[in-house]
Amino acid sequence: MLSYVWAQDEAGGIGFQGHLPWQLPADLKHFKEKTMGRPMLMGRKTFESLPGLLPGRQHVVLSHQQLDLPKEVLLLTSEEALDSWLAEQTGEVCVIGGASLFAMLADRVDKLEVTRIKATFPADTYMPEIAWDDFELVDQDCRQADDRNKYDYDFETWLRKG
Repeated sequence: MLSYVWAQDEAGGIGFQGHLPWQLPADLKHFKEKTMGRPMLMGRKTFESLPGLLPGRQHVVLSHQQLDLPKEVLLLTSEEALDSWLAEQTGEVCVIGGASLFAMLADRVDKLEVTRIKATFPADTYMPEIAWDDFELVDQDCRQADDRNKYDYDFETWLRKG
């Protein structure tokens, strides 16, 4: 199963200058819960935006460049290598960005784990269009801003219909 795990603002912004445009501790906790124990598939820029290797998760980077990555990171250098690797996976694979990887796999994703932040931020990277009619909302958790999380936000889980 291929799932997307991401957060976006009201304008679809997902990144600014190589980082998340917001600070939302509840979303980081949610991200950890959704990805723990699962391989995380990402592009080079997303990998470079991480604070380091995230424990308990396999890191898989798709890049057409040969990169000097930690030995724990699997580098895939072509779409063919990605397809071959995905065919070997028996459990859920979490795609965590960036935008070009989300766009590339849009017709293959089975599950969407989105945090919708009820605000708009400066952004230079946006979530590609998703065919929302192809998915069904199966879980929604609406949260209010609090002393640690400055914005209202919703956690949503969508599954591909059929």
